[in-house]
Amino acid sequence: MASQTESPPTTPYQRIGGQAVLRAIVDRFYDLMDRDPAYAELRAMHGPDLTPMRDSLTGFLTGWAGGPRDWFQGGKCVMSLHRPLAITPDTARQWLEAMHRAIDETVGARDPEIARAMLDVLKRMTTGMAQATRP
Repeated sequence: MASQTESPPTTPYQRIGGQAVLRAIVDRFYDLMDRDPAYAELRAMHGPDLTPMRDSLTGFLTGWAGGPRDWFQGGKCVMSLHRPLAITPDTARQWLEAMHRAIDETVGARDPEIARAMLDVLKRMTTGMAQATRP
C-alpha cells in the first residue's frame, strides 16, 4: 500500500512501470513478430537484426508515454521513418495484433485501463501509417 506522502503516477510512463516495462513489451512484441508465422509478412519488412528496432521502439514508447524524450531529441519522426515501407492494411493489422498481445501479456492483467488506452492510441497511429504509406 502506498504511503500518504507518495503521489500517484502522473504519466502513463510512470503508471505502466517505466522503461523496464516498456522494454518488456517491446521485447515480447518483437519475439512474437520473429517467431509467430501469423506475422510473417510484417517480419519480412524488417532486416535480419531486430536489435536496433527493439532499442528504437523502446525509446519511442518511453518518450511517447511521458518518460525521458531522448528518442525525440534527434529529430526523429515515427511517420517519416516508416514512409519508405509499403505498410498495407494487413501488415498494420499484424503490427497491432502483435502489440496487443505483447501489452496484454505484459501489463494487461495488472492495469487493463492503461493497456486499453495505449492500444487505442497505437491503433490510430498504425491506421494512419498504413494510409500515409499507400502508393
